[in-house]
Amino acid sequence: MQPKTSLEETKDHPIVGVVSTETSNSKPNSVFGRIKAVLSSVASNDELRGRIFRGGAWMGMGSVSEQSFRFLRNMILARLLAPSAFGTMAIVMSTNALLQAFSEIGVREALIQNPRGTEPEYVNTAWWMSFCRSLFVYATLFAAAPYVARFYADPQLTRLLRVAISCLVLEGAMSSRSYIAMKQMKFRLWAMIQHGGGIIGVATTLVLGFFIRNVWALVIGTCTESAARFVLSFVICPFLPSIRIDRVALKDLLRFSRGLFGLAPLFIVFMRTDVFVLGKLISATALGYYSMGIAVAQVPAGFIANLLGQLFMPAMAHVQDDKARMRRIVLQVSAVIVLVFMPAIVFAYFCGGPFLRLVYGPSYAVAVTSLILASCGVLITLLNNPITTAFYATGAPELHRRCIVAMAVTMAALTYPLAKWLGPAGAQVASLISISAGVVAQFPLATRLMNVRASDYGKIFIHGTATSAVVTAFCLLARFAPHANRPVVTVGLGALACLLAYAGMALLFLRNRKLVHDYS
Repeated sequence: MQPKTSLEETKDHPIVGVVSTETSNSKPNSVFGRIKAVLSSVASNDELRGRIFRGGAWMGMGSVSEQSFRFLRNMILARLLAPSAFGTMAIVMSTNALLQAFSEIGVREALIQNPRGTEPEYVNTAWWMSFCRSLFVYATLFAAAPYVARFYADPQLTRLLRVAISCLVLEGAMSSRSYIAMKQMKFRLWAMIQHGGGIIGVATTLVLGFFIRNVWALVIGTCTESAARFVLSFVICPFLPSIRIDRVALKDLLRFSRGLFGLAPLFIVFMRTDVFVLGKLISATALGYYSMGIAVAQVPAGFIANLLGQLFMPAMAHVQDDKARMRRIVLQVSAVIVLVFMPAIVFAYFCGGPFLRLVYGPSYAVAVTSLILASCGVLITLLNNPITTAFYATGAPELHRRCIVAMAVTMAALTYPLAKWLGPAGAQVASLISISAGVVAQFPLATRLMNVRASDYGKIFIHGTATSAVVTAFCLLARFAPHANRPVVTVGLGALACLLAYAGMALLFLRNRKLVHDYS
């Protein structure tokens, strides 16, 4: 951990998350000059913000690359595989995630948060905790696979589940020194492991899709992805486990894990109840349309949430005793989330149907309502993410329990009746209500921890609404454009509207110091 005094010596720049080197004798006159000066300042700085910036660049490049490959893969596989393959795979992955969550002990988070996490005894103990947990989950799901197959009246689920869960063992056996790389903010190493493995798995799935035109291409590709990350973790962050487990380290790590107890299963109940319920109410084909539709919003958002957590968990852990600075980080990240995702919701509303037709094929457009609702849920979930990260960074994951319980209970109670009433879109209505209930339950704890108030978000949403209004106006005018009924034209104009809105907001922020200072 870096000395706290060195972090406090950093001078805040009015632009979110960067460090100022401007002086009275050196003031860039043009917008591009300002951007260049800001980026050069941050990239060369060794303090916390500079490390976050450089780490964000590595993680961002890796995430964009991986997501681009996944997007291309889905476009191709949607035309090679039947929609039922995606529906079946959704059940496999949801069952996998549910049982995995019941034994979640937060090894990675415990190492990052613990001041002694870099010590060899802690690294070795963490590896054994993770590996033993993965073996337990594997044995449990291997035995439960036939019962899951019987519940969904699909005999092939037995073999699919038993093969798919091998990825849990591989993930559990990853080098625990790769987590230390995150703790030390060496994000380049983590990006090579995480996103490198993801790209290998995506490429494997795509190749198999041409030869094995069924759900097995997806299952084998997922296992390959985990195997690649396992190998890369030991190549990039070498580690040789010792059979000796340090009792002090075990007790210390388990102390953090106790705060996590029950959180992961409840979170999976919230995240996967829609798949479990719809798997019984609708056909595998309809479930495939639904899962691919909401994935357009949820998969990129999931990676962004992981990216934010991986970047800001160690950053907040460094300043966990400075509540004012944690509050500032939370609000700065929230501002960026709103400014980016509110226009994206408008895009989903006006261009969601044409986008699904263009990317996956005409039949997938039936999922457009679910996509719009999922986009709204994504915004609320991402806004809740910085607050949750702050809880974990201060060693108090139990503060997140109230939120998770509210989401899980609401989701479990509402999904079935709303899905019966509204169809697949009803499941996303239940999800949106559940997310909102969780935020309402958690927010008072955030206020108590770091004095975050609801009024702090008012100005953030005002600017987000203004940006979204630009996209809305552009999309409405675009309806009168030539060939506006063609999906490629609609999607292209909608994307252009978002880009113009983002560019306009960026210029406004660079020119108006007072406006940006509101988020400092």
